[in-house]
Amino acid sequence: MSRIDRKIDRRALFTSGAAAALLAATGASLDAAPRRGGTLRLAVPRDGDMMGVVARGALFDTLTEVGPDGVLKGELAEAWRSSPDARVWHFALRSNVTFHDGSRLTSEDVVASLLAHDFPRDRLGLKATGELTLQLELATPNGDLPYLLADPSLIIAQNGLVAAPLREANGTGLYRLERLQEGRQMRLVRVNKHYKDDQAGWADRVDVVVIPDAAVRAEALRDGFVDVAALPEPKGLLKRGDFTYHPSAQNMALATHKGIGLPRKIGTRAPLDDGRIAERWWVG
Repeated sequence: MSRIDRKIDRRALFTSGAAAALLAATGASLDAAPRRGGTLRLAVPRDGDMMGVVARGALFDTLTEVGPDGVLKGELAEAWRSSPDARVWHFALRSNVTFHDGSRLTSEDVVASLLAHDFPRDRLGLKATGELTLQLELATPNGDLPYLLADPSLIIAQNGLVAAPLREANGTGLYRLERLQEGRQMRLVRVNKHYKDDQAGWADRVDVVVIPDAAVRAEALRDGFVDVAALPEPKGLLKRGDFTYHPSAQNMALATHKGIGLPRKIGTRAPLDDGRIAERWWVG
């Protein structure tokens, strides 16, 4: 990238709404438990649709979720059971889950979403059996189905519109989209009264800015314009501040200020804490 392009990136960053927050001190020691409040500011590259990864993890839910500790748990699905041969599966959804437009989640939304994803490929049948229950029949037994449904790409959207443009997203996630400049920046705002209250979604806002050049992302983190940066190496950071490197300085994916709270374990199945960085990380 040319020097001119890098200057453009800096100007886009430093004048953008995503980086307009004051340079608050982030070196305070963290509490042992996550805390609510503040704005989590992320810098990501353009490659790999990292902004989209963060958005999907914040705006949408899946039927099940694999936590950072590797434990499978229900997300939109409250319970599930299978036939003895693991070929026919029944799912019960949480009650009173709403989309961001206020409409209620129903099993029809889940069925439509899974059909839109064409998941699973070997299904013989998929139908709603009640307002909050559904049945999935497979051609061959699969005891791993609940784990497979936790794939971050298998989002559930209203009426199955899983491929709708990001600005039209209508999910059940902890955050809603407040502002978007495609390929440049976005702002996510915490929703009120979510079923994951006191379990996740600690930041009041999440700002994401796209900075193609890794050196400029490192500079933005070093100078306090962002709290977390996706970086391939610690170049530009070592001995220039107090940072945390994940997984390590020798094998990096993310760097953060010490004042940012991280889960004890971080998901590794997909980038940015399995795409759930917005709901799992917090501002100290």
